[in-house]
Amino acid sequence: MPEKSNLHKLSEAGVSVWIDYLSRDLIHEGELERMMREDAVVGVTSNPTIFQKAISSGTSYDEQLKELFETGETDPREIFIQLAYRDVTAACDLLRPVWDEGKGKDGYVSWEVDPTLAYKRDETHDQAMRLHELADRPNLHVKIPATKPGLGAIEDCIAVGRNINVTLIFSLQRHREVIESYILGLERLVAAGKDPSKVASVASFFVSRVDTEADRRLDEIGGHDDLKGKLGVANARLAYQQWKEAFSGDRWETLASKGATTQRCLWASTSVKNPAYRDTMYVEELIGPETVNTMPQETIEAFQDHGEVKPSSIEHDLESARRLLQDLAKAGVDYDDVVEVLEQEGVQKFADSFDELLEGIQSKQGELQPA
Repeated sequence: MPEKSNLHKLSEAGVSVWIDYLSRDLIHEGELERMMREDAVVGVTSNPTIFQKAISSGTSYDEQLKELFETGETDPREIFIQLAYRDVTAACDLLRPVWDEGKGKDGYVSWEVDPTLAYKRDETHDQAMRLHELADRPNLHVKIPATKPGLGAIEDCIAVGRNINVTLIFSLQRHREVIESYILGLERLVAAGKDPSKVASVASFFVSRVDTEADRRLDEIGGHDDLKGKLGVANARLAYQQWKEAFSGDRWETLASKGATTQRCLWASTSVKNPAYRDTMYVEELIGPETVNTMPQETIEAFQDHGEVKPSSIEHDLESARRLLQDLAKAGVDYDDVVEVLEQEGVQKFADSFDELLEGIQSKQGELQPA
């Protein structure tokens, strides 16, 4: 038998491997099927930035765009939903056997709500419901950002049995609030007599951006090189401990007895931004049972080439992780401010990408429609 790949070994260590991009070429050129087979990929996430690049830089979407323009549709938001619908549902169908075989553990494709709605609870909820109804696939996750208003939308969607990928989580406090929203939603679902076993959710905790921001502040302060490149992993390790604590005890056992499943931690933003750091560190240091790691192409290739599988590395040196927060505070880095800034920037970056995407669609309209 051929030796198992590094990513297959990672999967055996309890980590579900998802990829963090979705495009028409990925699906129709057989690349997603290959990655499912060779790279142990069992899920896909998408975001406006990925779509924006795919639509603006190539011709894969031109034929469908022409069709939509010919129907008289002019709203770029509606056009984008139709473009994304085709890719998302095709990916869902490719991954459906994974979902079936694992009884709903993996095989998901994530479709993000309009990021410009991030601070509008009702509008976010309404669009999340619309996307679920439009796709009509049991292995769809709709992505909702973990802003304060987003928490209510998340709870409301879970309460009616919808799968949600909660994105843009940076802080331990917000992670606790996300878990609470999920559990409250499940309790409402059960109280309504519905089956919680059919609901799945992940909490997307961002990693590399945390180091980028903390390191930038340490550079401004000067010195403290020993604290650099550590907060991203420490933050995620402490989040995993929160997960273990939240999904235990009487309250959770009551839901679990009715079939509810935990809201797994998903490690997002796992490409290493600083070339001085090991390019697989955000995979190697966050290996643990019942976790998801969503990776870009370059991280998948790097891990397949030279990644090390360290089972349960996410449990290593927790005392150092806790102490790091204290050491950063002493050095002058305010953790609460770091994660607050990152949330605001994360929402803004996705909103900016979405605006660029809409502009790209409008530009295509000028190119593709006859004068």
